[in-house]
Amino acid sequence: MKYKTLFEPVKIGRLTLPNRFAMCAMGPIGLGDCAGGFNQRGVDYYVERAKGGTGLIITGVTHAANNIEKHRSPSAPSPTVNPEWFIRTSREMTERIHSYGSYIFLQLSAGFGRVFAEFGNDTPIAPSARMNRWFDVMCRPLTVDEIHDIVRQMGEAAKIAKQAGFDGIQVHAVHEGYLLDQFATEYFNERDDEYGGSLENRLRFAREVVEEIKKACGDDFPVALRYSPKHFMKGFREGALPGEEFEEMGRDLEEGIEAAKLLVSYGYDVMDVDVGCYDAWFWNHPPMYQEKGLYREYAKMVKEVVDVPVICAGRMDNPDMATEAIADGTCDIIGLARPLLADPDYVNKLRQDDVAGIRPCLSCHEGCLGRMQKYKNISCAVNPTCARERYTRLVPALKQRKILIAGGGPGGMEAARVLALRGHKPILCEKGERLGGNLIPGGMPDFKEDDHALIAWYEEQLRRLDVDVRLNTEVTAEMVEAGDYDDVIVATGSRPKKFPLGEAKIQVAEEVLMDIDSVGQEVVVIGGGLVGCELALWLANEGRKVTIVEALDDILKLNGPLCFANMQMLRLLLEDRKIDLVCSAMAKGYEDGCLVADTPDGEVRIKADNVVECVGYAPNGDLFEALRDGKAKPYQIGDAAGVANILNAIWSAYELASNI
Repeated sequence: MKYKTLFEPVKIGRLTLPNRFAMCAMGPIGLGDCAGGFNQRGVDYYVERAKGGTGLIITGVTHAANNIEKHRSPSAPSPTVNPEWFIRTSREMTERIHSYGSYIFLQLSAGFGRVFAEFGNDTPIAPSARMNRWFDVMCRPLTVDEIHDIVRQMGEAAKIAKQAGFDGIQVHAVHEGYLLDQFATEYFNERDDEYGGSLENRLRFAREVVEEIKKACGDDFPVALRYSPKHFMKGFREGALPGEEFEEMGRDLEEGIEAAKLLVSYGYDVMDVDVGCYDAWFWNHPPMYQEKGLYREYAKMVKEVVDVPVICAGRMDNPDMATEAIADGTCDIIGLARPLLADPDYVNKLRQDDVAGIRPCLSCHEGCLGRMQKYKNISCAVNPTCARERYTRLVPALKQRKILIAGGGPGGMEAARVLALRGHKPILCEKGERLGGNLIPGGMPDFKEDDHALIAWYEEQLRRLDVDVRLNTEVTAEMVEAGDYDDVIVATGSRPKKFPLGEAKIQVAEEVLMDIDSVGQEVVVIGGGLVGCELALWLANEGRKVTIVEALDDILKLNGPLCFANMQMLRLLLEDRKIDLVCSAMAKGYEDGCLVADTPDGEVRIKADNVVECVGYAPNGDLFEALRDGKAKPYQIGDAAGVANILNAIWSAYELASNI
């Protein structure tokens, strides 16, 4: 076993985990029912990660004191809403998880406070009268009696969780700017009672919570804490970028390390370390623009001053990096969150030294946080079965069908993979010289490296399944008619839209991504969607002077469920790289080395060696139209059916291929 270090047991209080992996908490939106318990999706979702070998499962957040901060969403469980039902639905899950040798902690929240976004007509709560993170609404300070009630209910909820078979609690949290974190932070806590002032007073709420849980469940019942030793908050609703010099308005490292020592002395048995806060959300929920393993230095600082296990997550899916982190004392346990959405069997595959078989996470937030925000259900862009395990389980085909797939992008590759798994005979044709489609140019920027990792994963899966892959082969209607195929799946993707601009050298994003040397030093990118903004960022990182020209009044307005963390960081990066934004502007020509555009303030001329158009894509549906009347039934998936994103391509392919 190459990664033996990661499979050494580790103790958390009375528990001995079978390996060094924990599934970190992610929002359980869609995993609960209207009565406050776990639904079947939730049970299957967590059990699947235990089945995949993860030593410790930590659930997404559940709420204890719904009478004070009213969480109306029925999609997240709560132990105190209906204790009997919570126990009944949880017990099945915990018993099944224990069958695989894994343990499970319930994450309990004392409240969201100023970061709560769904408070309706109620006034949001906070330690002091502070503005809500999302809306210009002033929060009301919690009374001392309400604090005591929350503490009592946290203990009550933990006792219910213990009855339900949970092995411990993770308190949510003195991290990310949630209610306990707000109490612990001087900027948000202006109280003059026993819960404000000194650091010890500001930590009193968190101390009383762990003491109440221990009182209710016993001293040997493990209590973990999600903890952020630094906030990276440079202003109200304003985060700091990596490497940026700024004055910390939230928790700085000096106080963060001191607080960690105090919290452990109060009785917390595990410290689950990250950094950031809601005002700098791209630290707690790192997009692909953040480096891998970004929490390691902070976890090590905490590890050096506490005598309990430390969990470190934050894009830690590289097993060599994880091994080094354990070996050099950075942490005791590797936290995996989104990587276990992408591949629930990550740990078992790693045990078998099958790194090539692990489906990579793209850190795109499209299927997880983005869809949770927009569609209220956790999922994964590259794994269509995530949180739908029971309903998407593959069934072997009763009769093998010969199926031609036109297009080797993510949709075509996923269709071929699933069809082969079910016993069909797919033939995958790609007109280019390699598989990958738009993932090939999309993965050229260094911050999109995992796009190429996904191509490599698909290539490996198709090789193992012995799929007939034909490169440099463009599918035609004549080929289909001559091939005696039962079905044809058209996954031919889309074409970039392009319009003339006089004498300008017009390129599209794909051309520049594949050959950055084709552009000069001053570049205008027309289109401020995700493609245009990410291309502009990469060009600026490579030393180009870039201007984005956008027809709408702002950038990133038409990009579906784009996660706020990604959007916030991308905007700040564009500003930091001094990329000019010209919005409400319509490009109309190119003269004398300048792009000419109309704006509400009149005509502008922007110096440009090159103009790159990122104004959208049009479905490439020619083949499908040619096959409509053929004997083989045609299907369209991905961008060929309607331009969207990688999630749509992979999910539509899985849906079709799992049911043919």
